[in-house]
Amino acid sequence: MAIDRAGVKSPDLAARLALRQSPAASAVGYQRWSELLFLHWKIDPRAIQATLPKGLFVDTFAGDAYLGLVPFFMQRIRPAWLPPLPWISWFLELNVRTYVHDADGRPGVWFYSLDCNQPLAVAIARRCFHLPYFRARMAASQRGGTVYYECRRRDDAALSDHYTWTPGPDAGPAEPGSLAFFLVERYLLFAADGAGRIFTGRVHHAPYRLNTPAVAEFSTAPARQAGFDLEGEPASVIGARAVDVSIFPLRRLNASAS
Repeated sequence: MAIDRAGVKSPDLAARLALRQSPAASAVGYQRWSELLFLHWKIDPRAIQATLPKGLFVDTFAGDAYLGLVPFFMQRIRPAWLPPLPWISWFLELNVRTYVHDADGRPGVWFYSLDCNQPLAVAIARRCFHLPYFRARMAASQRGGTVYYECRRRDDAALSDHYTWTPGPDAGPAEPGSLAFFLVERYLLFAADGAGRIFTGRVHHAPYRLNTPAVAEFSTAPARQAGFDLEGEPASVIGARAVDVSIFPLRRLNASAS
């Protein structure tokens, strides 16, 4: 693991693989993430770093930073002590994200926004996980193997984003060390509260079963809402099938991640 002059460690492959192991702590919730679409554009690392709170550092692959748009289905959401509930445990989410690490070289995800059509989930995520969730009007359907997905944030009713994609055949997990592995194999999130304190949260799931989807329609508007103007086609397009996910408690940055 490389260390710069300020003592900041950069993640190596061993650090990335280590986070795939299930934490020793007890999970506080369970979810299923289904029919994910990962669209990523290359971004100047300096532009990403300028948006990050103190204590976080842009994570790069071959010198490039990436900004991602990820629409997907949230299913069977529940706390560890309750079963899934009708009308509450199934909803949609679209997030704008980038990739960062802390000074100890632990790689993870930094979210600029997470649109969601379940008001209760928005309230809980904002209050308990310090994540920038926004209420949105969203709709999705699957017809003939194709996913049709729409998102309209409630505070910008004039803007409606459409995504249409057809998942390809399963190609198995990402090869460790590959760009796909860098982009999708993330098991740690970072979040900041109103006082600027940074928290980390672990998740655990089996490695994604990836595919190469045919994308007929996409929008970069959510990135503009986060302050980024994306141009052209995405540098990476990846699809993933459903994974069952365990959610673990938040910890203050520099606390044990075990």
